[in-house]
Amino acid sequence: MRFNMGGTQMGRLVFGWLLISSFGVYAQTNQELDAGDPKYLEDQFYLGITYNSLLDKPADFTQRNLSYGLQGGIIKDMPLNTERTFALGIGLGYAVNSYYSNLWASETSGGVEYSIIDGDVILVGDQSITVKRNKIETHLIEVPLEFRWRNSSPTEYKFTRIYAGMKFGYIFSGRSKLVTTSDKSSFENQDIRKFQYGLMLNFGYNTFNVHIYYALSNLLEDNATVATESLQVKPLRIGFIFYIL
Repeated sequence: MRFNMGGTQMGRLVFGWLLISSFGVYAQTNQELDAGDPKYLEDQFYLGITYNSLLDKPADFTQRNLSYGLQGGIIKDMPLNTERTFALGIGLGYAVNSYYSNLWASETSGGVEYSIIDGDVILVGDQSITVKRNKIETHLIEVPLEFRWRNSSPTEYKFTRIYAGMKFGYIFSGRSKLVTTSDKSSFENQDIRKFQYGLMLNFGYNTFNVHIYYALSNLLEDNATVATESLQVKPLRIGFIFYIL
């Protein structure tokens, strides 16, 4: 028996088969999206911006300009219950933080010496120089460790979250920088404490979340002093954190 099928009829059958197949794939995909992924993970990437302040400041120490911080990284989300509303998160990230103040650090043969800038003028030799900006800048590798609660679900992408824990950091570059009306100078400040750690709290809803970091370690080493007063300043950073995926 021989079947003779014209090109037009064959084309219609092929088109119909492709249409039915495409509809089946779409229906299956749509059904999977509606059901959600029961093994979903939350908030695996983060970006943040903060305002940085220093606590336990010595006498006459004031912050100036806008001290800011930027952070970003990846977090491994490890759910602890079937509903996946409780989880542990451990991450790896990078952060840069600036602390503008009137605390002037100068590099000498005997180490780093600190003094308080009176007004906007410093005395270098016999010359008075006007200061525009003065800061300590740090670059860190950070490891956040979080206990996570959220009321998310496989199909709910807008939810409330409260993440609390600790953050550990290693400062691989810490510099003191001074900008005057006539010059710019900076040096690697060896008084900046390399290992940093503190308490952390992130909370919010959907896109906007508040980030708070309270340091338990000093920014500078214990031997750093200004006018015989110990410089045991501790960072406090408050800002916003944004999660992706």
